Amino acid sequence: MAASSVPPRAVVIGGGIGGLTAALALHRRGWQVTVLERARSLAPVGAAISLAPNSLRALDVVGLGDEIRALAAWQGDGGLRTPDGRWLTRSSAHALAERFGGPLVLLHRATLVDALRARLPEDLVRTSAPATLAEPGDADRPARVTTPDGAWDADLVVASDGVDSAVRPVLFPRHPGPAYAGFTTWRVVIPVPGAEFASHETWGRGRIWGTHPLKDGRVYAYAAAVTPPGRRAPDDEKAELLRLFGDWHDPVPAVLAAARPEDVLRHDVHHLAEPLPAYHRGRVALLGDAAHAMPPTLGQGGNQAVEDAIVLAHFQAPGATGAQGAAITAGLAEYTAARLPRTTAIARQAGKAARLNMMTGRAPTAVRDAMVAALSKAAPTLLLRSFDGIADWRPPGPPYASGQTPAGKQ
Repeated sequence: MAASSVPPRAVVIGGGIGGLTAALALHRRGWQVTVLERARSLAPVGAAISLAPNSLRALDVVGLGDEIRALAAWQGDGGLRTPDGRWLTRSSAHALAERFGGPLVLLHRATLVDALRARLPEDLVRTSAPATLAEPGDADRPARVTTPDGAWDADLVVASDGVDSAVRPVLFPRHPGPAYAGFTTWRVVIPVPGAEFASHETWGRGRIWGTHPLKDGRVYAYAAAVTPPGRRAPDDEKAELLRLFGDWHDPVPAVLAAARPEDVLRHDVHHLAEPLPAYHRGRVALLGDAAHAMPPTLGQGGNQAVEDAIVLAHFQAPGATGAQGAAITAGLAEYTAARLPRTTAIARQAGKAARLNMMTGRAPTAVRDAMVAALSKAAPTLLLRSFDGIADWRPPGPPYASGQTPAGKQ
């Protein structure tokens, strides 16, 4: 019997970076795709995102890598400091690009979301569309997603609905779900007139701060501190940052002076401390934070979501072949086999990094700083080496439907 000429249908739950990348990758493979986003718009709640060479190469697969490199600020010149301003390590953008085959870049999340959205058909994304997984399906029957406007049968469902995923407990009801990582974060993206600085991350006792320039002239700053979950400032979050970081080295005071209370975003950090047994069940794939939420200490959360999306699409036959249920579920098994070991290892490394840079004891913190400084002098590439096996990742396999070969595989 000839294969059906009707392309298979994918429903993507969640219109964030991972979900939109998956939608674009599947769309380019010939799938009919619909993105269902609960929020009223795709404007991301967040600030900036760093994209390492691994995720930029993934974006090359869908023809977006060079555009993002051009829109973003290249990062790398700077290093790690102590609250009084002393440098523990120095880093080089050139050395990073040489080691990993490309730059580390920084841009606002909205810029990346807009670039992804612009490459998708206008009617592909539906906002104000909360979705529920009603049936995960199997090789013989499609999955089913319900919304207030009706139900969708789908050959494939991609759940990119975040750390608090509603799909994940449907697939794995015995998994304990996300756990508090032990610290909260603050983020701002603002203009800071007259501020001159090198990109840096600063480690204190149970507190960190980072400051980085964006290409549009604004400054991205983030902070974190060990605190009980759910706690909020008695006045406002800018005042809380002033209490915690107001006496740290320049340019921290200048950033705080330029920030308004409404500029400051605060979120407790939750992660999946216990890995999932798989990233799929039936015809449903989990992607990004829904599959492997990790502390932000390696800056790899969004990067891994982009990788997930490209690998997921790679293991799904192009729509023109009329892919059937058995092929779809086999592709999902390959997706889990490719992604679960890698993301689990990176999540564990991020957890170790969090324990190191969020130390609270005075003596352990002093020992940590001394060791980092000494090792940096003895081995100047120490900081870069921690990203071996992460930033040097390359996308899998054969050319996509566009005829373009993934970067690094030519």
